[in-house]
Amino acid sequence: MTHPFQPLPDAPLTCELCQTPGGQLVWQEGDWRVIRVADEAFPAFYRVVCQRHVAEFSHLDPQARQRCMQLVAVVESVLLSRLRPTKVNLAALGNMVPHLHWHVIARFDWDSHFPQPVWGPRQREVMPPAVARLALPLDALDAAVAAALDAA
Repeated sequence: MTHPFQPLPDAPLTCELCQTPGGQLVWQEGDWRVIRVADEAFPAFYRVVCQRHVAEFSHLDPQARQRCMQLVAVVESVLLSRLRPTKVNLAALGNMVPHLHWHVIARFDWDSHFPQPVWGPRQREVMPPAVARLALPLDALDAAVAAALDAA
């Protein structure tokens, strides 16, 4: 279920994920939203974002931690089934934005950085562009992610 993003009330003005969606809003419900990051090198790069300003995973209650990981697993499953990537990377770093969010990134042996992390050194130029190499268009992938999350 998706509604327009609303900045979090009383949230720090310096927190990007409190003040903006953080990317293309794909789905949101209650305490969670899923966005797709605008990254030409990694077009199938999603984030599961806590709607509350929480910095650490352990600050969530057990039920919220379980829901978070369920959502991460759903996004990962859609990427695996629809894109057949070489690997899906999962990360919750939060060093630059101290607001709980999980990265869920489809990786391919042809991508510009593989086998290095997406933050590592570029290994090659990719032609045609990465988005053109995906098994389906991004709007169809977003719709599949949203439908799977609605069912979760």
